[in-house]
Amino acid sequence: MVAKHEPAEHPEAAHLGSKLRARRQDAGLSLRQFARDLGFSAAFVSQIENGKSQPSVATLYAMCSALNVSIDELFAGTGADAAETAAPAPAAGIEKHSFHGALAKLNEEPEDHESPMLRPGERRQLVLDSGVTWEQLSSVHDSSVDFLYVRYEVDGSSVPDDKLTRHAGIEYGYIISGTLEVALAFDTYHLHAGDSIAFDSTTPHRLTNRGDGPAEAIWFVHGRNPAR
Repeated sequence: MVAKHEPAEHPEAAHLGSKLRARRQDAGLSLRQFARDLGFSAAFVSQIENGKSQPSVATLYAMCSALNVSIDELFAGTGADAAETAAPAPAAGIEKHSFHGALAKLNEEPEDHESPMLRPGERRQLVLDSGVTWEQLSSVHDSSVDFLYVRYEVDGSSVPDDKLTRHAGIEYGYIISGTLEVALAFDTYHLHAGDSIAFDSTTPHRLTNRGDGPAEAIWFVHGRNPAR
């Protein structure tokens, strides 16, 4: 009989989950209410908030839209920045202090970057579900723009189970390497290195890597937070 193991907690997922949980609680939403509003199970949302599971691109967008939080805010304190400032894991009994620290961090404006230039090791990173990684390419805080380097591992997809997603904004993408399948409503486009694409994000869509190697691209989403 094979023993069952609890899902491993990933540092990036735990950091992202704590920020989403902090914003939900700050909005006065219970876990069950928030999950019900999104059409998810409370267990699924809890897994994300506790760093036991990483959200897909579509799930992250849905949670951010419901909480009125920008993707840019979620990058604060992740990736290279987090590695440089990471503190020892909190001991048992001080989880409440850890939560309030995360809440304070969420509501702070990111510190000004000394230079408008970012080197690869300085980029902040979010690791999402299905082998999708985002790295922020701008040092400028702008909640209306997502300027990203994205990487899709083999079979990685922005939406699980061949579903489609939609949200506010306009997307622009340029493929650096590999191949990326972009489904837009009833049409499907296969992008290779050097290809680019632009589309209205309210069109149901899905990004999937069906190639035999990682797909890397530059992605730009404008106007995803029209109310901000």
